[in-house]
Amino acid sequence: MGTTGGDRMLLEQTISSTPGLYACVAPNMAKQIVALQAGLERMAKDFPGAFEGYELKVTESHQATKADTSGTAKAVSRSLSRLADDESSWTDERIVRVRVESEQLCGAPVNGYGRLNPVPASALNGHAYHTYSLVAPDGSVEFQWRHNVNGRRVYAEGTADAALFVAEAAKEGAGKRLFNMVDILEGGGMR
Repeated sequence: MGTTGGDRMLLEQTISSTPGLYACVAPNMAKQIVALQAGLERMAKDFPGAFEGYELKVTESHQATKADTSGTAKAVSRSLSRLADDESSWTDERIVRVRVESEQLCGAPVNGYGRLNPVPASALNGHAYHTYSLVAPDGSVEFQWRHNVNGRRVYAEGTADAALFVAEAAKEGAGKRLFNMVDILEGGGMR
């Protein structure tokens, strides 16, 4: 189940309390994005404050029908805020959300850091463009991480890999029944 919506705790409780039920619950099913996210989490754990004083700027663009801020953007931002030693003042409200199609087509926002790549018109109804920037106080240095997805294929591929992994765990009667995408990656569940 790949979702940032719904009641995640209720999903996990339902799975845990239902004998014989196995599942993967994750906010993002794209294994490459999950690998990047996990890598940044580990980097933040190993090198907290390595970018102390740098300003974190995050911009994300999704189809106009997406009502909430990207869960992936929130999670990656938490890791980057630890690297910038800005965890205590970082809030998800600082993430710039782009949902206006005319802005998406031109790579909004047009001012400052965090500019997105332009979204092709063919992907307006299904895309995920994220730009994360850490900028030195004087602006002389900027580090960026980006992931741009057009369509849904990468999510479908990750979902298929997760389904195969979970099916194998159920077949083997594994003790663990609730997985996330990092579990799938660490278990070698990538095809």
